[in-house]
Amino acid sequence: MMRVMKFGGTSMGSVEALSNVRSIVSNEPSKKVIVVSAMSKVTNLLISWIDSKQPPIEDVLETLFDRHMEILEPLLSKELREAYEQDVKKRLEKLSELMKHYTFQPSTALADAISSWGERLSSLSLLYVLQSAGVDAIRMTSEEAGIIAKGPPGMGACDLEATSPNLKKNILPLIEEGKTVVLTGFYGVNDQGRPLTLGRGGSDYSAAVVAYGLDADVLEIWTDVDGFMTADPRLVENAETIEEMNYTEAAELAYFGAKVLHARTMEPARQKNIEIKVRNTFNPKGKGTTIHRLRGVGKGLLRSVALKPNLSIVKIYSSEIVYDPQLVCKIITSISGSGVNTYAISTSLSTLAVVIHSSAVGEALASLNSLEENQIERIKVKDNVCLVCAVGDNMIDIPGVAARIFDAVEHAGANVEMISEGASDVALNFVVPSYAAPSVIRKLHSMFIGD
Repeated sequence: MMRVMKFGGTSMGSVEALSNVRSIVSNEPSKKVIVVSAMSKVTNLLISWIDSKQPPIEDVLETLFDRHMEILEPLLSKELREAYEQDVKKRLEKLSELMKHYTFQPSTALADAISSWGERLSSLSLLYVLQSAGVDAIRMTSEEAGIIAKGPPGMGACDLEATSPNLKKNILPLIEEGKTVVLTGFYGVNDQGRPLTLGRGGSDYSAAVVAYGLDADVLEIWTDVDGFMTADPRLVENAETIEEMNYTEAAELAYFGAKVLHARTMEPARQKNIEIKVRNTFNPKGKGTTIHRLRGVGKGLLRSVALKPNLSIVKIYSSEIVYDPQLVCKIITSISGSGVNTYAISTSLSTLAVVIHSSAVGEALASLNSLEENQIERIKVKDNVCLVCAVGDNMIDIPGVAARIFDAVEHAGANVEMISEGASDVALNFVVPSYAAPSVIRKLHSMFIGD
């Protein structure tokens, strides 16, 4: 059996976590590849420096060195610890050169290279930790493995067909020799051989790409929760772990609020019917969530309700919308062209409404104001709204399901500001005021999921 195991930032970010990872990997007899995220907070530090060039480079390097040494020292013998320290120092010297170059000549290519350094360091850390347990491990970077990516900096997508033969050539022989390969997540390389990052949470996605390329039987995502849940346990006390889901349900929940794994993870796995298991590094005996093509019938109308907060509705008014189809296209292109994600869209005779993150409203308005379209009459922004995502199997085919859900929303004392239905067979998404969102989640859970 071939297994790809991905460990996230929290799984790499403490002595306890790395000790658990060592035990999990050591006790897994399958042929395996390990894909890692950066230690928690490391990528945030690097991206913050890229954005502001603060604090000074020396302070960033010192913070990175201290953090990695603090976590690794208790886990390594004196001999391995000394070797690891020298290895980290040598690699931080390379990062220092990149950062100094960036201060004089900022570029998106350099920004992606710098932000990939967390995974380079964490993969090195795990290599030493596994070797300390006698695991025959070898470390590879995305460049060495041949993970090919394309697209804009910071938001790349892997080329599955170009990557697959590279992985079979570069990784498969090592696995057949009995080695455990530790691989950097989060980035690939573009057609010029330069690092191209895959977006925040991209290590989940890159692990799915590796599973696709190696024809793995199982993709395990190890994180700090037991799996997908019927609701956010901070809002619903009796929320339970969902033991089984299909790819579409998991993708909808991941995209619209459940911070369990990246929504893009599902597609490479779905294409080759690779089973995904979400597991908890801090509770390795837990069942977790299994994601595959089919699942058993759930006990209620809904599987889960998720919440995406900090959103705004931008309404664009024009009496020409219904008569000029190109106008809608230009508006959406303008908003998305500035790198703004759109979570829902609704149209009427004279209005186009889009839901975006509140932090992106300024960029969206600037893009819209730059349009040379005199048909746009006015723009209105409604802040402090949340998107509720109600997920259930084949909801669109169940008569009266929307009426029942919105009846529950009414009982929660909330007004529906916008609705998105029909685009997905398994989800109904709608917008409510932020103050009412927790009550809506609890009411939906109690009526359709909880006992």
